[in-house]
Amino acid sequence: MSAEVEERTTGTPQAGLIATGVLVVLALAALTRYFEQNVPTWTEGTALEELGAAIEYPVYAIAIGLLANAVLAATGVRDRLAGGFRTEFFIKTGLVLLGASINLAVLVTAAGPAIAQAFLMIVLVFGFTWWLAGKLGVDDKLRALLSSAVSICGVSAAIAAAGAVQAKKEQLAYTASLVILFALPSIFLLPALADAFGLSPEVAGAWIGGNIDTTAAVTAAGALAGEDTLQVAAIVKTTQNALIGFVAVGLTAYFAFKVERRPATVGAEAGATDEPGAASENSAGETSARSAAGIAGELWRRFPKFVLGFVAASVIATIYLDQVGASEGKPVITVINDLRTWFLILAFVSIGLEFKARSLREAGWRPIVVFAAAVLFNLILGLGLSALLFSGVDLS
Repeated sequence: MSAEVEERTTGTPQAGLIATGVLVVLALAALTRYFEQNVPTWTEGTALEELGAAIEYPVYAIAIGLLANAVLAATGVRDRLAGGFRTEFFIKTGLVLLGASINLAVLVTAAGPAIAQAFLMIVLVFGFTWWLAGKLGVDDKLRALLSSAVSICGVSAAIAAAGAVQAKKEQLAYTASLVILFALPSIFLLPALADAFGLSPEVAGAWIGGNIDTTAAVTAAGALAGEDTLQVAAIVKTTQNALIGFVAVGLTAYFAFKVERRPATVGAEAGATDEPGAASENSAGETSARSAAGIAGELWRRFPKFVLGFVAASVIATIYLDQVGASEGKPVITVINDLRTWFLILAFVSIGLEFKARSLREAGWRPIVVFAAAVLFNLILGLGLSALLFSGVDLS
């Protein structure tokens, strides 16, 4: 039995293929690091000196990932190695390590505006996208995926929404491709616009964190704009991530009780253990308690646990630096930051490797129009809210 046939038969990717995929990502990350460190030297004294010095690792990582994507797709091995392209794992590990470089006081100061912005952005952008998709006749499940992806955190939110509404794999793949398609230019466009508008690092970070859909792309754009901007962008995006569970539970309830018109399901399941005709206040209370426990469990299951790691890293690093002093603690934080950069490079390379144009061609124009309009709405609303909520915030 060939590896491909065996993989289709078992339904699970082989460990060897996953390991090979990871090795490919590691090799491309090493190549990224090589270019990042040597291009400034190669271009020194030439007409390209300023450009060579200005390009940072997110640009090399994404470009190399896209080139490798084309090569692997042309040779027919890309999909077989895709199990090793662990964008979600790499970016979440990188963000937890990023928490170590953010002082707890900065986190606390930014938390209030970040929560307000995340809540307003999710409510307004989700509502706008849901409304527009309905007007254009987009399928309800795809509406849910598009609305969640553009208003919360891209692929992660789309995955959570897909589980909540039981969407098709093709709809999830399509939404993920749309997210990456729009996120890639945003990585470079938003830092440039923030600079052109003269935004402060706090406002720029809030704008980037609240508008670019994928966490990895937010981190890439923040890294291009500067360390202060990156910290604020990460806090805002992490706050949005923390609200995934609430949206997923809301979608689950909406589809179960309205879209799929199955209001009797919960009652039937709840009454399955009762004697016929013995519905009482006690059984109703037990049912209510089980429902509450189920909702709490669902919220916890869908809550992005890396958010806790991000906050814990900030708390531990702040306490550590207070204990040993900045001069003694700085070398340790520098090592952690270097490790964080490696994980972010791995994530950015994986973004390029995971991009698929095929699913975009198959879905038609309506979802693309909806997503593009939602991105524009998100961009304008996010700029206004960022200026309103973060103009008076000084994290220096």
